[in-house]
Amino acid sequence: MESLSRNCVTSWTRINTNFTVRLGLSGAQKDLEDRKNVFGSNLIPPKPPKTFLQLVFEALQDVTLIILEVAAVISLLLSLYKPDSKQEGGSLQEESETGWIEGAAILVSVIIVVLVTAFNDYTKERQFRGLQSRIEHEHKFSVIRGGEVIQVNVADIVVGDICQVKYGDLLPADGVIIQSNDLKVDESSLTGESDHVKKGEKDPFLLSGTHVMEGSGKMVVTAVGVNSQAGIIFALLGAAQSEGEAQKKKKKKATSACPNTALHLELIPLNQPNSSSSDVIYDEETGGVPGNSHLANTTTANTHEKEAIEPRKSTQDDDVNPRKEKSVLQAKLTKLAIQIGYAGSAIAVLTVLILILRFVIKTFVIEKEPFSTEYIQYFVKFVIIGVTVLVVAVPEGLPLAVTLALAYSVKKMMKDNNLVRHLDACETMGNATAICSDKTGTLTTNRMTVVQAYICGEHYKTIPKYEQLPPNVAYQLIEGISVNSSYTSRVLPPDNPGELPKPVGNKTECALLGFVLDLGKDYQTIRDEITEDKFYKVYTFNSVRKSMSTVIQLKNNEGFRVYTKGASEMVLKKCVFIFGKDGKIERFSKEEQDKIVKDVVEPMASNGLRTICIAYKDFVRHKPNQVNEVQIEGEPNWDDEEAIISRLTCMGIVGIEDPVRPEVPEAIRKCQRAGITVRMVTGDNVNTARSIALKCGIIKPGDDFLVIEGKEFNRRIRGPDGQVQQALFDKVWPRLRVLARSSPSDKYTLVKHIIESKFNPNREVVAVTGDGTNDGPALKKADVGFAMGIAGTDVAKEASDIILTDDNFSSIVKAVMWGRNVYDSIAKFLQFQLTVNVVAVIVAFVGACAIEVILMFLFIVNFMMHICIQDSPLKAVQMLWVNLIMDTLASLALATEMPTQALLLRKPYGRTKPLISRTMFKNIVGHAIYQLIIIFSLLFAGHKLFDIDTGMGAPLHAPPTQHFTIIFNTFVMMTLFNEVNSRKIHGERNIFEGLFTNPIFYSILFITAGAQIIIVQFGSLAFSTAKLTLEQWLWCVFFGLGVLLWGQLITTIPTKRIPKKFTWGSGAPEEMLDATGSLVEDGSSGSLSQDVKRTGQILWIRGLTRLQTQVCLIQLHNQTVAQAQHQAQQLGLKRLSVGSPTSPTGVTSVTNVMSQQKLKHQQSTGEQTHTDNDNTKPNNE
Repeated sequence: MESLSRNCVTSWTRINTNFTVRLGLSGAQKDLEDRKNVFGSNLIPPKPPKTFLQLVFEALQDVTLIILEVAAVISLLLSLYKPDSKQEGGSLQEESETGWIEGAAILVSVIIVVLVTAFNDYTKERQFRGLQSRIEHEHKFSVIRGGEVIQVNVADIVVGDICQVKYGDLLPADGVIIQSNDLKVDESSLTGESDHVKKGEKDPFLLSGTHVMEGSGKMVVTAVGVNSQAGIIFALLGAAQSEGEAQKKKKKKATSACPNTALHLELIPLNQPNSSSSDVIYDEETGGVPGNSHLANTTTANTHEKEAIEPRKSTQDDDVNPRKEKSVLQAKLTKLAIQIGYAGSAIAVLTVLILILRFVIKTFVIEKEPFSTEYIQYFVKFVIIGVTVLVVAVPEGLPLAVTLALAYSVKKMMKDNNLVRHLDACETMGNATAICSDKTGTLTTNRMTVVQAYICGEHYKTIPKYEQLPPNVAYQLIEGISVNSSYTSRVLPPDNPGELPKPVGNKTECALLGFVLDLGKDYQTIRDEITEDKFYKVYTFNSVRKSMSTVIQLKNNEGFRVYTKGASEMVLKKCVFIFGKDGKIERFSKEEQDKIVKDVVEPMASNGLRTICIAYKDFVRHKPNQVNEVQIEGEPNWDDEEAIISRLTCMGIVGIEDPVRPEVPEAIRKCQRAGITVRMVTGDNVNTARSIALKCGIIKPGDDFLVIEGKEFNRRIRGPDGQVQQALFDKVWPRLRVLARSSPSDKYTLVKHIIESKFNPNREVVAVTGDGTNDGPALKKADVGFAMGIAGTDVAKEASDIILTDDNFSSIVKAVMWGRNVYDSIAKFLQFQLTVNVVAVIVAFVGACAIEVILMFLFIVNFMMHICIQDSPLKAVQMLWVNLIMDTLASLALATEMPTQALLLRKPYGRTKPLISRTMFKNIVGHAIYQLIIIFSLLFAGHKLFDIDTGMGAPLHAPPTQHFTIIFNTFVMMTLFNEVNSRKIHGERNIFEGLFTNPIFYSILFITAGAQIIIVQFGSLAFSTAKLTLEQWLWCVFFGLGVLLWGQLITTIPTKRIPKKFTWGSGAPEEMLDATGSLVEDGSSGSLSQDVKRTGQILWIRGLTRLQTQVCLIQLHNQTVAQAQHQAQQLGLKRLSVGSPTSPTGVTSVTNVMSQQKLKHQQSTGEQTHTDNDNTKPNNE
């Protein structure tokens, strides 16, 4: 401890330059620059983005593309072999001369596909980094400079800054606390311990990446950027990860413990453990850490440590995903893609086998030809055909279509005040069936004002004048409000004349401060007299207390005064005195309390007002002069909160108005029309909540819906053992519309069990809004979590999927529209792609594998017509072109449709509704039948129709024919026109509606058509095409237009007649339960599997991983610090003068000593407890 104190003093001396606690740094630009130069900026260098060449290399790793590349190269090499014309036939020599063309064309096609894929990835990465940059610039922190509290970007915080920390903050730098008001911090991200750590004289260190869970205070910044705790861990993990990756390349398995741990702690998306790989902020595709603000970095360190507690799926408990998969659509897509992939692989393998078998039988058995190296080209050709069938059959365009649709929507949603942090949340929101919304700030304006008051037995319907109140009561009331409110809450004068004052900080406290100003007094005068450092004790507001209390000393050290404010029904119960008329103190009996509740509180609440009771209590050392004074000899036991906050004196009750946002009622009506149930979850009084719900339209007079308080809610859903029973819960939630006086745990319970409920066959998809630190669990548990961008805490934003930048409920409705639009866009692409898949695969398979196609005529039984095709009418390079259309151009065209209000006129799809509906199945099969009829008609009779040479039976490398070119061109034309049909997936007749409102769509149609003309007329040998005449082109376009007419015919077929078994992608996504999340509530296993042993093993592994990670990080950290200090000593760094910043060795020593202290503490006293906790968890659970 002596070493700790000495290092603290040394560090304080080194950085304590040019500031005082009240004034902070001067804010001079030169001083700030000097501090950045010496101590570093509050930035951590991001991992360099992947270059375009790296992305090209990654795109080349695709298995199907590799097979095509190898086959094309082999084809090219074989084409270089010149057969002996004397020994071999002349046809083989001719084929050899032209055999290189297809191989080269396939390579060119592969290069184009790779370049397009790499370009898309590169563009996506730049978009994500731009989004991260925006988040960085929007994240600010309160610091004191020049005596003023200002908001600065976290990247601009420097060593020596005085930061104001408060409930909900994510600390952006390391520091030493210099003032604490009941400050408690969650350090589980660094230590793995879930208990909140109280900060004060005994433990003054605040570390970056930790969360303030309670209270407020001030800290002096001692380390920033790479020198902070989060920066050190981030750097160590990055180095360990790189080392682990290097070792992994050399060996299949890593042998080092730390690299293993680092691999366990693989970089994951911002603030969201185990999020999908398509995350907006961080993912491996975007290079790990695209941003460079300390918000990103501290959070990254945080998520690394969470990963230490909850190993990723790739580690030892490989079968456990710590978080339930949130994306409904992606789960269905994965299931569908696997099914199609299996079918495509089977057809591809069958195609190759049949081709090889036919060739071997015909050449070596029937014709009895000797084996020659020239025949290898045929086998290569067969492999190319098979791989091409696989390429066309497998829906490789799905990931691209999903990414494009989501990226396009995310970009547009930012303009609608939806900052999407996780891509999958965008489309999940389209499936939402329930929204659990906060009241304050989301449904209401969050611009609160006091409009009524009850003081000294008088109910004022308007704000009274100061002179109307008894002087002693008026002054105490003003002092109680001014002192017992966070000093970060202020009411600033308007920027321009005629505008309203600007509230800063907690809006309820700002309303009370505004009440002081309306009384004609200045709260700042009182605050200047009673500064925060004079506070003796602060009981900060939390969801349990529902109140805040501040203890100050009375003048002349005569005792203490406790000021309390909070929810009226909570504080009134603790009052035994009240100011009567003329300011006299009177007894406050239970009957009088009930009377005031009935006559004052309930009428205020029924008008939608929040009621706040303001009270106080005096502890005096002399003989009491008033009946409400409590005599003490020494000092009260401030830890006995129940005794301290009791026998209060009520000074008054105020009614605070928070008007409903004018656009909210219409937004809720749209949700209800769209089949989305809106529920209000609030901590306010039940009467206030009911009034606001009526104004918003959540409930209507006479509705048989539940409006209940949290206590009643828990009573109804819990069994005799106190556990939530799903059967009881299912009796409550369908009718529940308002949950008042609820705690964050009530919100979590509501969300968790609605999601798990099977009351609705389609299963509920739940969205939740939250702004507080304790809303984190509910936000994480929800399918989509919305955090408030203005009023939300850093912890809530960290746990969310989407941030509402305007805190407005109507923005959620826009998110629903965009989500449904994404879902429909991907469904349109699927309808289009699967039609092409079916047609292309069948044509390639039949064309390539049919030995003899026997056409039997009904009237001539013994007549048979034998046609040997020998080759697919669609060449490999042609199918690659079609595949390119599908994967890139069509996905871009169909994924950029703008949402319309019509999307809100249908019900949500839900979890279990099939991805491919019966209508879509009807369209896919119907159009496939039409296209197959046309193609096979052209295949077997086209040469007669157009009076041209047939392409069937031609040698392997024969010149392209008009016959097969017409088939290829017709197929592409039908595909292009079917793109127009695919824009409608619900059986709409007018397929042209909205066509010309999307310039991207029709531009791509024209570009593709132009490219097809060039390919057919000038592609020649490269694309195996022959030039067509104008008449032949018109016929191809005519067959393509027939798709539109055929589509109208398909629409007339009743969808209801199609059996439901023909739907695809049905079934709920596989539920992957969160072991730790399920163990949180009530200390029970919740919905976790009944296999207790398995749960114990999971927790045991996580406990061991946690210990291993902590020891490894501390050892690496100490080694790094020791090396840095050794280098500093060798360089002989001199301390800077007293008036300027000095070298960061003092900062390092603070962090280093802290780490050593914690390590020693674990080894001496806490290690056994820590280990025991981990060991006993499985048994207890």
